[in-house]
Amino acid sequence: MTSARLSGSSASLPTHAKLLDDRRFRALLSDEDWGRLPLATWRRFSKRVADGDSVVYVGVVDEVAFSDIGWWLAQLVRLIGGPLPTGRDTGVPMIVTVTEDGASGGQTWTRICARKRGFPQVIHSAKRFAGPTGLEEYVGFGLSMALRIAVEDQVLTFRSAAYGLQLGSLWIPLPRWLTPGDLTVTHRDLGEGAFRFTLDLSHPRYGALIHQSATFREAVS
Repeated sequence: MTSARLSGSSASLPTHAKLLDDRRFRALLSDEDWGRLPLATWRRFSKRVADGDSVVYVGVVDEVAFSDIGWWLAQLVRLIGGPLPTGRDTGVPMIVTVTEDGASGGQTWTRICARKRGFPQVIHSAKRFAGPTGLEEYVGFGLSMALRIAVEDQVLTFRSAAYGLQLGSLWIPLPRWLTPGDLTVTHRDLGEGAFRFTLDLSHPRYGALIHQSATFREAVS
C-alpha cells in the first residue's frame, strides 16, 4: 500500500515526533487503560496536526457482511449522508483522511471505499470532544452518536452510548426505538505499521446487522 501526507496550512511535516502532543483521546481513559495500548496505537491517537492539515491512511477492505435488515438499513440512511458501508466488495482499496478542525476542536473524517463497479462510496463524519461522554461522532443533519472509549485486550474500542439530535446548543437523546442499534468500532495494532479497523452494528431484536473489516497503514511522506 502506498502512502502520502496531505498538507493544508503547513508546507510539510517532516517527523511524527513533534505531533505526539494530543491528549484528547488519552483524557477519556484511565492511565492504566492507556498504558495497556501498544506503542503504535498510542502514537496514532496522540498525534495532532495543525488546523486544516490531514493524516491519510491507506488500506484494503477484507471482510464485509450484511443481514437482510442491515443491508436495507445501510441503503436507507443514505438519506442522511450514508454513514454506513453500503457495498459487499472485498479486496478493494479504502482511504481514510483525518483532518484537524480548529473551529470545533475536533477532527473531520473522510472515508473513501472503492467499488469493483461504479464510483467509490464516500462517508463524511466529524469526531467532536463533546457530548454526554466527552466524545461524539457527528454525521450531519443534526444527528450525532455519543461514544464510550475503552481498551480491551490491547484493542482500542469505541462503542455507541446514545444517539442524539443537535438543536443549537441542545443535545436531545433519541429514543432507543429510533436508533439503528449498538455500534462498535475497534482499532487493533498488527505490528510493522499496520492496524485493523472493524465496524459492527447489532440490534437487540434483530441481531448482527453489519460487519466490516479493513487493514490499513499510515501514509507518510
